[in-house]
Parts: sequence; structure tokens; C-alpha cells
Amino acid sequence: MKHFRAIAALSLLAAAGATEPAGNASAAEQFVIGVSNTHIGNSWREEFVCSIKAEALASGLVSKVILANREAGPSEQIADLRTLISAGVNAIIINPSDEKALNGVIKAAADKGIVVVAADQPVSAPEAYIVTGDQVTYAKVGAKWLFDQLKGKGDVFQMRGIDGAPGDGVRQTGFDVALKDYPAIKVVATTFMDWSNEKAAQQMSAMLASGKHFDGVWTSGIDYTVIEAIKAANKPFVPFVGADNNGFLKQLIDYKKDGLVGVAVANSPAIGAAGLVVALDVLQKKPRDKVTTVPTASYDNTTDANVEVLKTLYDPNVAPTDPIYGPEKDYGHFTAAQEKDCKGPGE
Repeated sequence: MKHFRAIAALSLLAAAGATEPAGNASAAEQFVIGVSNTHIGNSWREEFVCSIKAEALASGLVSKVILANREAGPSEQIADLRTLISAGVNAIIINPSDEKALNGVIKAAADKGIVVVAADQPVSAPEAYIVTGDQVTYAKVGAKWLFDQLKGKGDVFQMRGIDGAPGDGVRQTGFDVALKDYPAIKVVATTFMDWSNEKAAQQMSAMLASGKHFDGVWTSGIDYTVIEAIKAANKPFVPFVGADNNGFLKQLIDYKKDGLVGVAVANSPAIGAAGLVVALDVLQKKPRDKVTTVPTASYDNTTDANVEVLKTLYDPNVAPTDPIYGPEKDYGHFTAAQEKDCKGPGE
């Protein structure tokens, strides 16, 4: 998977700016799309960007993708969004760093006729279109599966995402809803692993070294490296909730015989491409709801039939920490190969 160079300077983005006017260009024109991503060094976010570029290429409607991609909080993202507005884009796909802090700059974009879509995580700006996976259900599905595996009683180690990120807060809502139905389940430790494979592995190693007891693990989408940390410590597996990352799927396939029981709850980074699909529809004056929620799927290894399904999803040519490739159903025209190639129009 390619890593993207962070673009921090106005001159770099402006130099790549659009020649077309901002706002709602006609369907006969090619659109220029801005993308604002604020978390790097994470394969999910890289694939999120790649899905947008792949869909931009496959759609035939996009002439250029301008990427603002760096580790950033709200103030830096606001600056990047202002730069994208100045670059003359027709639409901006945002993976927001905060639910409310971007509202002013989103309104400024909308006032110039720029379509703004928050993909993956929501914002509260009324001008924005929201395209997300069902993150409340995402958390509930994994949590309920785990609590049922523990027969409604036991200690859980919870590994959350980025403290303060909209997606983490929404998932916590789902987790808490599920937890209310299981009064004998106790969360004995909570960490924020920042959706970082390295940090999550370190936190699991520290938890195991502490000797603190836990009967199951719920993670917010980081899994392969956490399982590897358990293996490296020669500790027994406990029921484990992860996501549809390629290496975790392989671990579920291979290690069932060694006692690993787990569930992969799907959270496709192709939600970025789904956001672009919505943006292009709006630019072409096609009707779209302000909020689009993509359904959640899950895959466990508790039966032989389920393991066979996992085998169909696993791709030996994909890195273990990368999510599985391909568009969301009904929300993309690109192929898995195009997403892997990670090239937008003109690249």
C-alpha cells in the first residue's frame, strides 16, 4: 500500500488547483475533487484515500483529485479545507477530525457552491452530506458477539480508537448500548490505541505483562498485530473482536485449531469511494439524502461453514494489516485491482 506525502503548504495545493470553476459544474464537465484526510500511517486511512482515487478514475467524471493528507487536528484540517476551497474544487470529501469544529469552514465551502461530504465519520454541519458505515451497529455487533461468547459474564479489555474522534464516540455509544444488556460483563481496562497497529500491539503486550485478568477483547478495528502480541507472549487466546483486516481473517482461518475464536466486523475503507459517489450524484443534480448509512456485516470462525466464508474473503496478495479490497455494495464502480493501484485521474 502506498504512503502519501502530507501536503501542508498552500502553494503546493494551489499549484495543483483546478482550472474549472468551483461549485456545481454541469454534468458535461469534468469535476475536481478535494480530499481532506487527517490520520496517516494507518493502512485503513490509506485505503480510504485509494478508494476515492479509484472511484474518481472509474467514474469518468473526475479530472483531478487534490489531496490534503497529514496527521492533523481540527485547526490544521480547517486550514487544509480553506486551501482546497481556494484551489477551486467542485466537491470535498472529508474524513473529519471533529464533529463540530469544522462547521464554519464547511459552510464557507457550501456558500461557494462546493459539495461537502463527510465520509466515515459524521459532522454536525447542516450543509454537509454524511456517508458512514453504521458505526453504532458496528460496535454493538462485535460487543454482543463477545458478550455471548462469554455467556454473559466476565472481564473485557476494550481497545478504542482516537480519543475525541467522532467515529470513536459513535462506536462507544454502540458498545455501551450492548453492555447495558449484560450486567455481569465488566470492562476492566480501556485504552485508546489511536487506530495504530504498532500502538495497539504495545498496549496488548503491556496488558499481558501487567497480569491483569481479562476474558475477552473488543478492539475498534485493529486486530492482526494484537493477536501477534498475544502469540509472542505465549498467552492463551480469549474471544476476540476485530475488523475485516486481511491478516486477521487469516488468523481466524488458521488458528481456530489453537483456540482463537473471533469475529471480524466489516468496516470497509471504501466508504471514501461511497462518499465520492454521493458527491458526484449531487453535482449532477441527482437526488440524494443528506445522510447515507452503509450496512454492517460480520464474519466469525465458530463453524466450518463460516471459516469457508472467511477463506473466500482472504487475499494472500494483500498485506496483513490492510483491510480487504473492493467497493461497498452499490457504492462504487472500481475494481479491487484499481483500488490496490491507488491511481486517480491523470496519475
